Amino acid sequence: MKRIFLILGVMAFTVSCNDDLTNLNVDPKNPASVPAESLLANAEKNLFDYMTSTNVNTNVFRLFSQHWTETTYLDESRYDVLQRNIGDNTWRTLYRDVLRDLQEAQKTVMLEEPVTPAEQAAKNNRLAIIETLNIYTYSVLVDIFGNVPYSEALDAEGHPTPAYDDAETIYADLFERLDVAIANIDPDGDSFSADVIYGGDMAQWLKFANSLKLRMAITVADAPGLASTAQTAAEEAVASGVFESTGDSATVQYLSVQPNTNPLYEDLVTSGRYDFIAANTLVDYMNGVNDPRRGLYYTSVGGAYIGGPYAEGGDFFEYSSAGDPADGDAEHTVLLDPTLEGILMNYIEVEFLLAEAVERGWSVGGTAASHYNNAVNASILYWGGSQADADAYLLQPSVAYATAGATWQEKIGMQAWLGLYNRGFEAWTSYRRLDYPQLVAPASAVAAAEGQVPKRITYPVLEQTLNATNYNAAGSAIGGDKLATRLFWDVD
Repeated sequence: MKRIFLILGVMAFTVSCNDDLTNLNVDPKNPASVPAESLLANAEKNLFDYMTSTNVNTNVFRLFSQHWTETTYLDESRYDVLQRNIGDNTWRTLYRDVLRDLQEAQKTVMLEEPVTPAEQAAKNNRLAIIETLNIYTYSVLVDIFGNVPYSEALDAEGHPTPAYDDAETIYADLFERLDVAIANIDPDGDSFSADVIYGGDMAQWLKFANSLKLRMAITVADAPGLASTAQTAAEEAVASGVFESTGDSATVQYLSVQPNTNPLYEDLVTSGRYDFIAANTLVDYMNGVNDPRRGLYYTSVGGAYIGGPYAEGGDFFEYSSAGDPADGDAEHTVLLDPTLEGILMNYIEVEFLLAEAVERGWSVGGTAASHYNNAVNASILYWGGSQADADAYLLQPSVAYATAGATWQEKIGMQAWLGLYNRGFEAWTSYRRLDYPQLVAPASAVAAAEGQVPKRITYPVLEQTLNATNYNAAGSAIGGDKLATRLFWDVD
């Protein structure tokens, strides 16, 4: 199966002693070349760490989606992204620590000279894995910022101050690149043994690539210039095969010892922070629909689930939370487990996407209600609920697909918001696309938010000084480098 334990991305290198004096000019701590296996594993770990973390310096999307709020340090709940240079840190992580390593891994694989058909298939598979992760990462960058460096990115010599490409044009190119990667996958061929996601299982990589294609299609479905491309892409992806169960999900198994623990363990336990609590926005809604996941997501307070008023602060122990970091609260320890898996994409998300595709009239099979039910059911079971819990929950008029809301956007949007818990970026993106739930910015939000929940993160401050001409052009092209600027696919 696909489960393998996380390994250190960059392996140790040794140099043996011999009489060759030229070795004296070689720095053993900075090898001239690094194996593609190591580069891939390092890129994968950095990507998982970013998407999983709740560190306020980089990943604040659990706050933006109002799954959580803060008790003491309220800047991020109030949408201040400049205090900790969140844009700069996100940019640096995804370009330098993920895309750069993938680029170097690709260069190394390209130098391989396969002799047999099996070796050629293995090379193609390795390149397809790298390309799929490239596409995933660029899609995340676009969905966070809008226009970003793309065609001139990662070329320090040729383009030290890269231009920003149009976000819609980037997406169109990503679809083409993903089609090529999918076509090059041999499900029965070898690939990377150090792949920490699927252990080199290319049949699983094919499902992930198709599921990513479906997600990208749904993301841009309302953009007039990509509407036709989106429908075709989604239908092709489903025909080729997307995730069919939780076991297909793109995850990594973290370890019990740092630095390879789940980043949440670092953010919630070893940091000693008592700052993240359940937001009343989510908890109040869950209380209203008798959601069986309340005790799986949060601790109770005196037998009740109580969310803190969003962005208003308060006493940690007066509200529900992921658990007490001091003693690993026995009532709720899921998110405090250092070995909790990280997720890039899962079956729950795919089923919500398929429900939306059906409502759009796309030929993906099933009904909107069946895919919606599959997603909700899978979420409850994933978190530790029972089948009886799921069945009873879905029978409620406030949850049953036929009666849950006035529009399909409301039906799917509300349950996706719940089902994408602990996946802040995806929950925030779903909210931006569907406009559900109807989140409200706090009165204390920074002026730069313009009274709205952020639609994007502003560009890095360093870009304003080191790449000013292209930064100014990009800001102008998207309608202003502002938190309230809608991305091209966020059609009101």
